[in-house]
Amino acid sequence: MTPFTERVLQVIRSIPEGKVMTYGQVARQAGSPRAARQVVRILHTMSKKHKLPWHRVLNIRGEIAIQDDEGAQLQQFLLVSEGVHVTDELTVSLAEYQVHSEEE
Repeated sequence: MTPFTERVLQVIRSIPEGKVMTYGQVARQAGSPRAARQVVRILHTMSKKHKLPWHRVLNIRGEIAIQDDEGAQLQQFLLVSEGVHVTDELTVSLAEYQVHSEEE
């Protein structure tokens, strides 16, 4: 596992219940601000194995980015079960639920 991947896993694990981060925000906190797509790949391949709270990571607009209905519904269910309001358009208010780091 690369050092960047390890840092991404650590950042994702640190997202508190009821809060969210964007792929880009995770990449920045892991030390590679332009690696949002790599964060997506890491989540896709390692979430289950490492028991990551993958559902707490959204796209830059606060949207659930999963394309299949079943996966999107699962992410919505998991977020709502943590108290996060998800709109009918599968969007979360980043102003209300996003984790903010010291450098932002």
